[in-house]
Amino acid sequence: LELLKDTLTYSLWDEPPRPCSLDIGLGNPLRKHYYRQFSRQLEDEGIQLCRPVYITRYQRENGMIWPGQADTMVGRKRLDNLQYCIETVLRDGIEGDLLEAGVWRGGAAIFMRAVLAAHGIRDRKVFVADSFRGLPPPRKDCPADNGDRHFEYDFLAVTMEEVRNNFRRYRMLDDQVVFIPGWFEETLPAAPLERIAVLRADGDMYSSTMAILDNLYPRLQPGGFCIIDDYGALSACKKAVDDFREANLISEVMVEIDWTGRFWRKG
Repeated sequence: LELLKDTLTYSLWDEPPRPCSLDIGLGNPLRKHYYRQFSRQLEDEGIQLCRPVYITRYQRENGMIWPGQADTMVGRKRLDNLQYCIETVLRDGIEGDLLEAGVWRGGAAIFMRAVLAAHGIRDRKVFVADSFRGLPPPRKDCPADNGDRHFEYDFLAVTMEEVRNNFRRYRMLDDQVVFIPGWFEETLPAAPLERIAVLRADGDMYSSTMAILDNLYPRLQPGGFCIIDDYGALSACKKAVDDFREANLISEVMVEIDWTGRFWRKG
């Protein structure tokens, strides 16, 4: 599991250079013209201009980047926390399955399945919930999401087939993995599970985070864990969590994982 964390976060290797945009940093039209000509000549020879990428160990451990190669962006500390939560519910006999809502390339969900495999658990499933086409545009009836631009980033849109292939590459794709494709508001009310032991919410937006909590938190068993990925990073996510906890009189202490992750254990 320790090696898997290093692999999922791409901590074993240096980040490779990334291709340059033809227009990067070029304000002068004449300079841009010659740069584009030069770039095309290189491409004709099978050569591509790239820029070095520098990512520190601290950034990887704390999940502070949108990585090019890693299969998760949550960082080492949040994977450590995920392992702690899963192993705690296994040790304490808390019933229920594991679910991540908002999976990107699937790394954290792959790790969930790996923890079950490492402990020889065959009677629990890992549910993988995502639109598999990025985030939705802000809804007009949700002012907390006004101005949110996550839906503009193709980088966040990873298809279900890509995620399935990532599970397959780690040899973690089997009948204990269940995919729930679609927008959370449409799919989570009828999600095919009754009890949840570990719920990991990575919805980014207010509406998405609230859909996760409204539909799934009632199924989280006493003694189970609720993990919030973007509480410290995104104000809309924080507001959704705070509003939900206040409305449902949730008094369990929320514990800091890293600069953005939080979790609590349901009483």
